[in-house]
Amino acid sequence: MKELGDSFCFISSEYKIKLGDRYNFIDLLLYNIDFNCYVVIELKVTELKKEHIGQIQIYMNYIDNNLKKNNQDKTIGIIICKKDN
Repeated sequence: MKELGDSFCFISSEYKIKLGDRYNFIDLLLYNIDFNCYVVIELKVTELKKEHIGQIQIYMNYIDNNLKKNNQDKTIGIIICKKDN
C-alpha cells in the first residue's frame, strides 16, 4: 500500500456489498485523505476487459450511494491487471 502513497487508509479487503439479491465483493476498499474520497480497487489476473470496467463502475456507484457523505468527493476506481495488453 505504501506504493500508492501516504494518503491512503485501508478500509477492507473483500468488502461485501449486496446488489439485488446477490452479494459481491470489492477486492480492496480504501479511503484517500488528500482527495477526500473512497477508492475501489479491483485486482485481475487477466488482461483488462470491458466487463471489468462495467463491474468497477457498479461498485463505485454503490459506494457513492451507500457510504459516501455529502461533503466527500466521488469514488475513484482503479483496476490492476496482471497481464498487459
